[in-house]
Amino acid sequence: MNTFSQIGAVTGMNLRNIPQRWSSSLVAVLGVGGVTLVLVALLSIAAGFKVALEGSGSDDVAMIMRAGSTNELSGGFGVDTVTVVSDAPGIRKDEAGKPILSPELYVLVDGKMKGKDASTNLPLRGVGQMAPKVRKSFKLVEGRLFKEGTNEVIVGDGVVQQYDGLEVGKKVRWGATDWTVVGRFTDKAGIAESEVWGDTRVVQQAWRRGNSFQSLRAKLESPAAIKKLKDALTKDPRVRVGVQTERDFYADQQKLMSTIINYVGWTLAIMMGIAALFAALNTLFNAVANRVREIATLRALGFGATAVVASVLVEALILGAIGGLIGGVLAWAFLNGMHSSTMNWASFSQMTFAFTVTPGLMATGIIYGLILTFIAGILPGIRAARLPITSGLREL
Repeated sequence: MNTFSQIGAVTGMNLRNIPQRWSSSLVAVLGVGGVTLVLVALLSIAAGFKVALEGSGSDDVAMIMRAGSTNELSGGFGVDTVTVVSDAPGIRKDEAGKPILSPELYVLVDGKMKGKDASTNLPLRGVGQMAPKVRKSFKLVEGRLFKEGTNEVIVGDGVVQQYDGLEVGKKVRWGATDWTVVGRFTDKAGIAESEVWGDTRVVQQAWRRGNSFQSLRAKLESPAAIKKLKDALTKDPRVRVGVQTERDFYADQQKLMSTIINYVGWTLAIMMGIAALFAALNTLFNAVANRVREIATLRALGFGATAVVASVLVEALILGAIGGLIGGVLAWAFLNGMHSSTMNWASFSQMTFAFTVTPGLMATGIIYGLILTFIAGILPGIRAARLPITSGLREL
């Protein structure tokens, strides 16, 4: 028999004997499955965070802030800047010939999350009537829009799910002002669903911001118009602003949080993986110890050491694949689409998101399980190949 035929024959025999060693094999599978479940769960947080941010951005919407600002909290400008931007080229006009432009103010208020005693930073965004027109997926699903000049607000769907007392019809006190919730909106799970919206002028007065704004969103004539708008504004001595597409802005916002979550996820996975590796090592060493006579007999019949080592590694990889698949499926079944919230370190506010278990993450979990069990199978495989034939035959 050639080497491949020998590997197939020995591997088949090993796999047929797994039911006789089901308890130790189950320990290895569950160990790898647990590691995979934790890894995929943590990485799905980063994926959900990325989807919520990058999915909110559009290539045909410009994000305009004060030059040098990396987030909306750190910038600010006045009405004169809004006037200059509204006359800039590249901005789409509505049916009445007005530029589709939304000057906005971003403040943080206290929000009480469901099931928790402590309050968190909830974003309150001051917007005008143009705000829904510069959001690609905005949809009012309950109630109505707030009226200009009133203490009325509308809330994102994620806010309603995660916070107490913010359903339509409820009243809440922020600062020295009472606010009435009159509507609820969705934005295809985008970051806007983590926000409360109110009239800009009222928010400015309540927080004593005068006539200042922190960001401008402008609907572009086309994605290519961003260059025309950026060139015009950066060369205009009357304003000092930075211009980028909304998609690029949110892509920058999610980098820090994704990096932190991925680091924590892989650190925990490696720590737990060491424990799973020892469980797999124990399983495979026991498998080799229970097959001393079989291995010696095969070697006496002419089977090579390569076939023996390969058979142990294949068994290890199969256990790893099963464990990885179980962990990935459990993560998808119980976590995918589940809403939660976390701190957006770019804006120091709480942000709602949905766990997102993608096929890529499941594949990552399975591959990690295969790596663990492959490493665990090397030493038992070498030990099996080096078993003295005469000592094994004495066991007959």
